[in-house]
Amino acid sequence: MTGGTAAIAGFADIAPRRDTGDTTVMGMLSHLAHMTASDAGLTMRDVDGLVVHDTGSAMGAVVLVEMLGLRAGFVDRVSHGGATGAAMVGRAAMAIATGLCHTCLCLTASIQHRPFRGYAIVDSSPTAEFEEPYGGSGPNYGYAMIARRYMHEYGLTDEQRALVAVQQRDNACVNPDAIFFGQPITVGDVLASPMIVEPLHLLEIVMPTGGAAGVLVTTAERAAHLPHAPVPVLGIGEHVSHWSATYAPNLTTSSVKPSADRAFDMAGVGRRDVGLLSIYDCYTITVLISLEDAGFCPKGTAGRFVEEHDLRWNGDLPLNTHGGQLSYGQSGIAGGMSHVTEAVRQLQGRAGERNVAGLERAFVHGNGGVMGEQASLILGTR
Repeated sequence: MTGGTAAIAGFADIAPRRDTGDTTVMGMLSHLAHMTASDAGLTMRDVDGLVVHDTGSAMGAVVLVEMLGLRAGFVDRVSHGGATGAAMVGRAAMAIATGLCHTCLCLTASIQHRPFRGYAIVDSSPTAEFEEPYGGSGPNYGYAMIARRYMHEYGLTDEQRALVAVQQRDNACVNPDAIFFGQPITVGDVLASPMIVEPLHLLEIVMPTGGAAGVLVTTAERAAHLPHAPVPVLGIGEHVSHWSATYAPNLTTSSVKPSADRAFDMAGVGRRDVGLLSIYDCYTITVLISLEDAGFCPKGTAGRFVEEHDLRWNGDLPLNTHGGQLSYGQSGIAGGMSHVTEAVRQLQGRAGERNVAGLERAFVHGNGGVMGEQASLILGTR
């Protein structure tokens, strides 16, 4: 597949919120589908491809085809955790390049209730059998182990990690859709917030919300005749090595590198050709390791890198201009897709006050599991 065969022509978001009420995942996906197609100036009659996430039902994708009245030549269900959104776009681009479909919806949605009602999922994985009974439960401990090991190897400070949360909060403060809009924080605030799993504080960890995000991917030729400026998918990459931190080949070097390298090689551009970074940020340490392994700074230097660069929307290296999931909100699977929709919004010049000036290309990256599932995109304006 050559870069630029497919392009994103439209997007839609349902902003994060703490309680999504009585709506269902399928209901939200259906509503999102119409919003996304409408943004591109199309209807369901124009759509012949669909990619969704794991909705909890083996037939979820097919049921959604029924609900939307599609006649689909390509349907896929992706389950890569936080890498799902970026991986969806890659699959849609490949399907379009091979002629399986010409217009594909990529949709993600998650519900959330307050107070939190918990999950009713039967987990038969090795993690459930061999780790969780001994306290290895949930992602917090895995990312805390990564953070602690990285601090030991490279001397990262708490203040350097906190800078990531602070500058992304600054971005959220100019995004009215962000759940923490208008609520700035300082490094001191981050370090004074409760310690959740040492060394990670509360404000270094995403807060679960509900919401949705989707994009419409079509041929470059068709996108050129639709209402908004097309955003070509110039490069894609993926790499999966593990799910649980127990089986990580290395705690401080991740699979981001081979994923990002493939995307940049396909796009035929370098790191200096990218003006926006839209990087998955479930924890502050995730951003730092991703910056290094994606090739934006050498291994072990990410702490100094964030001190030396302004990562705000109007800084020298804009990062997560919607606020990132740390401050925009993590709407489950849709949280990863929000990095895609924000990059498209920026490249189409539709981000309002926070629009990055003169932007031509964006690096988008999704991370799933505990730094084990990776998907990368290079998006551009041409």
